Amino acid sequence: MSYKQVILVRDDLKMPKGKLAVQVAHASVEAVLGCSSEKVNSWRREGMKKVVLRVVDEEDLRYYLKKARAHKIKTAIITDAGKTFFNTSTTTCCAIGPDAEDKIDTVTGELKMI
Repeated sequence: MSYKQVILVRDDLKMPKGKLAVQVAHASVEAVLGCSSEKVNSWRREGMKKVVLRVVDEEDLRYYLKKARAHKIKTAIITDAGKTFFNTSTTTCCAIGPDAEDKIDTVTGELKMI
């Protein structure tokens, strides 16, 4: 079985590359910390595949988050504190997995990469 993790990023926020990278890292780490060690170890052995995908806005992000949770896939949603790029607290992205690649693809397979 192949494992992967996807991180969904809001396209409407137009974050600079550095800010986007940090938000994606937060999401990835947060999701991994909540996963079973068995899944994490399998994912690590395979090279820790990650894919960053775009969603339209916060509503779209929450739709996929809910869909992933319905499939019992570990998720982590990230809300920036608003101390640098954003003026207020802003939900920026979410991670889905790591989990079985085909299971994640049933949730996010139609989304485009960043």
